[in-house]
Amino acid sequence: MDSLKAIENISWWENTLHSLRDDVINFGEKLLLCIIIYFIGRKLIKYTKVLVNKLLSKKEFDPSVVSFLKSLIDIVLTAALLITIVNILGINNSSFVAILASAGVALGMAMSGTLQNFAGGVMILIFRPYRIGDYIQAQGQEGTIKEIHIFNTEIITADNKTVFVPNGGLSTNVIINYNNQQTRRIDLVVGVEYGTDYEFAKSTIKDIIQSDGRILSDPAPFIALKTLNESSVDILIRLWVKTSEYWDVYFNLNEQIYKIFGKKGIGIPFPQMTVHLAGKD
Repeated sequence: MDSLKAIENISWWENTLHSLRDDVINFGEKLLLCIIIYFIGRKLIKYTKVLVNKLLSKKEFDPSVVSFLKSLIDIVLTAALLITIVNILGINNSSFVAILASAGVALGMAMSGTLQNFAGGVMILIFRPYRIGDYIQAQGQEGTIKEIHIFNTEIITADNKTVFVPNGGLSTNVIINYNNQQTRRIDLVVGVEYGTDYEFAKSTIKDIIQSDGRILSDPAPFIALKTLNESSVDILIRLWVKTSEYWDVYFNLNEQIYKIFGKKGIGIPFPQMTVHLAGKD
């Protein structure tokens, strides 16, 4: 009787081990298949993004729209790939969806900012306050737009730093777009010493402006005596240039004023103080 029971126990263990071995082999095959599908899927997603980019570029779509759609396609196709892998592993879809639904309630609260950023990305795409290549100032950042993603906007600063700014803040706050207009005004204040012939200084500034063909004649340049400061007579200069030439003209104008004022004997003052000493008794 004991030997019969022992034989039954051995048989049960053998069946259990065989069953476990089959399950492990079956799971291993599924896992290997999932790994292969994942890498193939990622390659296909990358290829799809490149294909969409080419097709939209041929149709001359706005680069901002192309950037946003590429980001959206990446997320949607990646989600579909993960669902496919879950199905292959044999996880019940209804259970998986139920888990996602219950987790979604909790995540919805935690990710409210992310959802706001997504909505902000859609608003930016619709109203287009800026496009790829524009130079903007917003949210304490300043630089050139490189990419517009579904959750954030990628900005390259003047010193070549990459900054990712959430779309939610960009869509609800002030944005200064320096490229939105074809022309831009340069405002410059030049100080000259007291005693300087104002008309001579003004005429010299006019000559400097007229010698630069990048400065527009319409609207006409404006020159006026702005302020009688403590140490200087301040002359206001306002002129218009193409937006793309703003900084080149700005820096060149400063350089020319400094050089030509020096040659013509027009002094540029520095802060100074005159002290009167009382006489001794």
